[in-house]
Amino acid sequence: MYSKNDIIEQLRGMGAPRGGIVLMHTSMRLVGDVEGGAEGLLDAMIEYFTADGGLFCVPTHTWDNLGTDNITLDLTLAESNLGVLSEVAAADPRGLRSENPTHSMVVFGDRARAKELIAGEIDVNTPTSPESAYGKLYEWGGHVLLVGVSQNKNTYLHTVDEILGVPNRMGGEPVAVTVKRPSGEIVERALTLFATSYTEDISWRFHRYDTAFRYHGCVVDGFIGDAPAQLCDAVKMKETVELIHANAGGIDPLEDEEPIPPKWYARKGNK
Repeated sequence: MYSKNDIIEQLRGMGAPRGGIVLMHTSMRLVGDVEGGAEGLLDAMIEYFTADGGLFCVPTHTWDNLGTDNITLDLTLAESNLGVLSEVAAADPRGLRSENPTHSMVVFGDRARAKELIAGEIDVNTPTSPESAYGKLYEWGGHVLLVGVSQNKNTYLHTVDEILGVPNRMGGEPVAVTVKRPSGEIVERALTLFATSYTEDISWRFHRYDTAFRYHGCVVDGFIGDAPAQLCDAVKMKETVELIHANAGGIDPLEDEEPIPPKWYARKGNK
């Protein structure tokens, strides 16, 4: 069984930053036995990442409420469709939860900075808008920590596509969404969702960036508990995806299942 100190030592071994902003996607099943379970892992992460003024973020998505009669995001409940750690984070009073209707997150750390990070989430027009907390992950030079999951779970890469204006990523008529605030107030919004003509979910192909990300030093590998972990630099990931598109000559690098050609990421972009 892993103790809090064990987890902290693993984070130190990866060189994980303590004063920045880190968003973590996690599979508790692969992490294995941690003292205190999901609560114990969350405590270790909060202690490590917020010690020097940093922010630690846990996604608490509720996109599975789309197309149902349910409130899209009910902030009176600690609900999430991302598993046990996400639900534990949503219920933890130390965190502040954003009002993003489908892709909310809970932020731990300095409350003034946390409020700044999630400000305006109720007004986003897409789930991972560059104006959202996901966009600030890039602007603030943050990191994504993938624990027991691959780049396919890296929600931030949707934001990269939006920042770069990649075609064939968003589409269709905006859909109605609702947010129930802790006060009980119901806010109605509309979001344009992810849409790609050649696959049901473009994120299923995000793993194809793996080789390019490692070539450009975007990723530091390690372990959290028993789970393989990737500490990913948000700025470097965006720059690498941008380079690939610059060299691809208008070809969508994710439109098929073939590996991304090295010439698209191993040289400077065409100008």
